[in-house]
Amino acid sequence: MKKKTWPLVITALSLFNGIWIGCALGLALARTVNLKNIENFTDFETVLPTKLLDINGELITEFSSDEKREIISLDQLPQHMIDALLTREDRIFYEHHGFSAKALFRAVMGVLTKSSLGGGSTLTQQIAGTLYCDRRDYSIKRKLNELWFAIQMERRYSKNEIMELYLNKIYFGGGTYGVNAASKYYFGHPATEITPAEAAILVIQLSNPVYYNPFEHPNRAMERQQDVLNAMVDSRYISREEAEESFDQYWASFDYTRTSTSAYEMREDKAPWFSEYVRREFSDMLYGGDDIYTSGYTVNTTLNLSHQREAEDVMKDYLAYANKEYQRTTNSREKEAFKKYTPFSELMMLVFNLPDLRVNDKRAQVQVTATYRRELNPLLDILSLANGMDNLKTNYVSKGNELIKQNQERTTIEGTMITLENSTGYIDALVGGSKYDKHNQFIRAVQARVQPGSTFKPLYYSAAIDSRHFTWSTIISDTPVVFHKQDGTAYIPQDFKGEWEGNVEMWYALAHSMNVPSLKILDKIGFDAALKRAGALLGVPESIWAERKFEPVYPIGLGVCSVRPVEMAKAFATIANNGREVVPMAIRTIEYQDGQIYMNPEQDIRIAQNAKGAKAQILTPQTAFIMQEMLRMTVRSGTLAYGSKYESTKNTIRKDKGTGYKFKYTNSNGDAFFMPFAGKTGTTQNWADAWTVGFSPYYTTAFWFGFDKPGQSLGLSITGSTLAGVAWGDYMSAIHEGLPLKNFTDDIPEGVVQVDVCSKSGKLYTNACTENHRITGYFLAGTQPTESCDYHTDNSLIDLAIERLDLERQKSGYKFEFDDSSPLSYNLDFLKSNKMSTELEEEEEEDFVDIFGSSDDESMNN
Repeated sequence: MKKKTWPLVITALSLFNGIWIGCALGLALARTVNLKNIENFTDFETVLPTKLLDINGELITEFSSDEKREIISLDQLPQHMIDALLTREDRIFYEHHGFSAKALFRAVMGVLTKSSLGGGSTLTQQIAGTLYCDRRDYSIKRKLNELWFAIQMERRYSKNEIMELYLNKIYFGGGTYGVNAASKYYFGHPATEITPAEAAILVIQLSNPVYYNPFEHPNRAMERQQDVLNAMVDSRYISREEAEESFDQYWASFDYTRTSTSAYEMREDKAPWFSEYVRREFSDMLYGGDDIYTSGYTVNTTLNLSHQREAEDVMKDYLAYANKEYQRTTNSREKEAFKKYTPFSELMMLVFNLPDLRVNDKRAQVQVTATYRRELNPLLDILSLANGMDNLKTNYVSKGNELIKQNQERTTIEGTMITLENSTGYIDALVGGSKYDKHNQFIRAVQARVQPGSTFKPLYYSAAIDSRHFTWSTIISDTPVVFHKQDGTAYIPQDFKGEWEGNVEMWYALAHSMNVPSLKILDKIGFDAALKRAGALLGVPESIWAERKFEPVYPIGLGVCSVRPVEMAKAFATIANNGREVVPMAIRTIEYQDGQIYMNPEQDIRIAQNAKGAKAQILTPQTAFIMQEMLRMTVRSGTLAYGSKYESTKNTIRKDKGTGYKFKYTNSNGDAFFMPFAGKTGTTQNWADAWTVGFSPYYTTAFWFGFDKPGQSLGLSITGSTLAGVAWGDYMSAIHEGLPLKNFTDDIPEGVVQVDVCSKSGKLYTNACTENHRITGYFLAGTQPTESCDYHTDNSLIDLAIERLDLERQKSGYKFEFDDSSPLSYNLDFLKSNKMSTELEEEEEEDFVDIFGSSDDESMNN
């Protein structure tokens, strides 16, 4: 090569290298320019949770993705949290400039020798890799990029700023990012309350959160936690006494039965049953869209959190009472049965070789199951977790728990409630069961299908009013009767306890939940009219009647079909709403992050209702008014009277609620008033379900208690009146405190006639009837009685005879028991029986209630 060409070659190479180096430097600077432009690094873009707000704007909960993050400033953290992190990850953090040559050399030697000599990344490198690299890439290129960005961060930010960014951004396991979210996940409290032992638990998660998860591997976590605490003591961050005390306190209160899954579900939620219902509804709207967890929506719901808190308190109290009462009565019956019948059964088993009659085996099985549940299962669970004996947990504990769960579904009383606002359909409160957890997420209020029992009766009573064959005061005979099915076979219903009351008025039959009069009404108006009316009120279309057992048979009149509690609440709310359809809803609007409306479910419902036109008026205002007044009689004197007032607190489980009437309030002027309340109780066949559905002019609430697995009986002491009715009364009384007096309508609707009638004859009231028999009834115009009561007029001589006989007996001063041969006893009893007087005097009725509780005449069929 000629000498004169050398300068050209050198110049070309220099130019090429200059261009190459310049490009490389430019690319590097371009990749870091964002660091210089960001003044507040904590404002990094991240996924945002969906917020659920109640009707008053109060936060219910948040739905977040697996990336759960909560920002916290460095000065809010305990110093031992920072000390634990430095001890574990980077002891010279405040001395280096983004990297440690010694640590890098150690890491390289570890890779070459295939041994664990410690990590090579400083805290700055770790956060730089998290923010700007893919840390799943274990290549040299990634490590160089991480180093480059770490140096740039050290040039741009102070050490405390980098530390704060690290503690808010780094992954701590369990789907949590940042120390605050991690603290709530692992310990159930914010990072401001972290103890030294808890800080040690958190920092050991940084290397391998699966391997050191304290819920799944407590022994591993405990051992490594001690190493960190000892290192903190050696570095004089804490004393030996502080380390030991914190360590002992952490494990003394550690819940070995918790799992990583259960910890994840410990999110703060003020209404978990309702939140889960909303989550499902919103997900359906998004067609399963995952954006519910990441897009930062605001869901404006219908829930009233103050009412929700009261609902949860009431349900908790009455479920505890119901299960305690059930166990008491069940154990008493079992003990008595074993005592009386075990010897006889054993004898029969031996004599006739019938092994199935071996009662001792069954009794032993019950005792073994109880012992396993109370004593053995918790011990095995702890052993399996503490010692890593996964086979023990899988093969024995889990299977045992599943058997216990199946048994509990048959022997543990569950319950649910739902409240609707009458005028809007807003779901005001909802409790789906006992305790919401990963094993109990079946929202019974909207998912369970159970028999409604006698709460079904008002639905077709409304059709009876419309038929004009029946009125408020129509006399119906409550006497034994045989109905015939389509195939000609006999159907013989009975009233509660097999008692009969003779002639009663229609309002009385409904208020006292009488079966035979109700079935006579059903028989008269026809199955078709009854089913159509019930389906319309419940919102159950005819296309699914078969699967819900809406069949043209007599048991349907006693509620032998399948309904959901929310449907019963909807039906009664429609009656309370003067006959206009009520559509239950939980979501009003859904907003984007900027406040713009994303979805408007309430508007869609209103448009659909308006499109129905006259069809949205399921009951006429006249019929709705009459049903409201008839159902008010249930509260005044029927099966809900027991749950609607306090008799020296004898009819309430919640003893701290005081005395007096539940529904008596005081307005702003200090004037006392009674809020109108109405409703119906229900107890199904074999006492398997206990219901109360009732309403005020403001709200409608349905309560249900029973078993998830049908077949068991709640027992004679747990009925719609004595359990659900009292719970309903307590709850409705509480949520109406402070509300002004309101009536269902301002005036009696045009087309409705108000008439005073005699409670014995069903005809117009006269002075001969006496005040005790005066009832104010409401009738569709043209159906009201026009004849005066002839019952008391025709029986005036009998009345006089009874009064004189009683008077003479009192004057004699002679106390004796009449036997069957006594003429006086015979004549007096004969006269009284011919009057067919089945009502107790007011004082006697109160005494009866105090002693026995109100009876709920519910479904009992032969």
